[in-house]
Amino acid sequence: MSSSSTPLEPVLNALDALGDAAAAAVFHASDAAFGPWTVAVLLGTGLFLSVRLRWVQVRHLPDAVRSLRPAEGGGDGALTPFQAFMTALAASVGTGNIAGVATAIVSGGPGALFWIWCYGFFATAIKFTEAVLGVRYRVLETAHLSAGPMHYLRDGLGLRRLGWLYAFIAGIAALTTTTFAQPNSIAVVFESHFHVPTAATGVGVAILAWVVIIGGVKSIGRAAEKLSPLMVALYLLGGLLVIVTHVDRLPDVLALVLREAFSFRAGVGSAAGIGIMMAMRYGLARGIYANEAGYGTAAVAYGTARSRRPVQQGYAAVMEVFIVSFVTSTISALVILVTGVWRCGLTSTAAVAEAFNHAVPVAGGWVVAVCAFLFGYTTLLGWGYYGEQFLEYVLGRRAVVPYRWVYCGLVVVGATTHVDLVWAWGDLMNALQILPNLVGLVGLSGVAAALLRVEEERPRGAEEARNP
Repeated sequence: MSSSSTPLEPVLNALDALGDAAAAAVFHASDAAFGPWTVAVLLGTGLFLSVRLRWVQVRHLPDAVRSLRPAEGGGDGALTPFQAFMTALAASVGTGNIAGVATAIVSGGPGALFWIWCYGFFATAIKFTEAVLGVRYRVLETAHLSAGPMHYLRDGLGLRRLGWLYAFIAGIAALTTTTFAQPNSIAVVFESHFHVPTAATGVGVAILAWVVIIGGVKSIGRAAEKLSPLMVALYLLGGLLVIVTHVDRLPDVLALVLREAFSFRAGVGSAAGIGIMMAMRYGLARGIYANEAGYGTAAVAYGTARSRRPVQQGYAAVMEVFIVSFVTSTISALVILVTGVWRCGLTSTAAVAEAFNHAVPVAGGWVVAVCAFLFGYTTLLGWGYYGEQFLEYVLGRRAVVPYRWVYCGLVVVGATTHVDLVWAWGDLMNALQILPNLVGLVGLSGVAAALLRVEEERPRGAEEARNP
């Protein structure tokens, strides 16, 4: 017998085989979940809501911009309208905007960016509806607030069981996707550029997340209000610097994006053999992961606002999607395209960091590392509250404190998990979460449209006109 053989070796081999089989099953289920039917349902719902709301994302874009001015608001709620917006933005402007978009370009080809834009346009109507219904159907009790799709499924459509199912799936997703994908992306860039062990990054991020999450939604709102503007501005400035230094390549890159978005022939480089369906699959999957329209999480975030006017929160949600899909995600995609990094074999945050280093050696990697940390950290905070709301609905308020501890503990596990498996599992859980929420959005679209008409008929100078 070999000296290296141990009695446990057959057991270990069996566990390895079981793990490989489970991973293969996740990848297969993920591909199936974001297949053609998901593409059709997402885009179809976005188109339907855009028409039903008479293209609110276009007609009311100026109102959406004005809704972002800080104000205390009126009515019951946990956060100011501005804090609610920043919490939603913090949760959606995560490493999905960096790592997820980079993965979409590397795996789906340059054409994936077009489909990120395409979904982003229709996603504004989806998120508008989520925010409006979140405020309309939230439950306000003494010193306690609860909001989310489970409430408008139960109270708006009378689908109590579907509301419970949504909350259960979304709660599991919060525990097993955000706690994995966000710290994983942070750990990847910290390891690739600063040689920090992934476990050490996970422990550090977990502690920092616990410090805020344990204080509840008001603590999260205060942190998001301060960090969100900083991280978006830093990433925007760094990305524009990279693009400006390669501006001569920008016209060719934009032409490539449009051409490959509808190409049935094989791609090039690491995207060889990828056609239109793969571009759509990755563009939509990463697009929704970036802006989160369709998840129903906007109903939770905007439902916390001290506001009596649901449509004003819907306007803010329109701007949230615009910032995510057409600013931060576009920056991530263009920097790796104009620098050619998308062909070099890197993925996730490492690819974006390498692209930034093309323009600003060493310092560029630091910018991405800092932004990846801020993006991932704030998303962990926002989703920490989302998951708390979902599982509290399922298990009751006694689950809140244990949930917060488990959530932060899983951050360490997520930082050390294989990156491809992390994103595949995230895609699978997101797809399962989307369907019941879309049932609520379509079924209650008439309520959202009626509230929008009431808001449009309100005189501009009426009381509370500046009270989002």
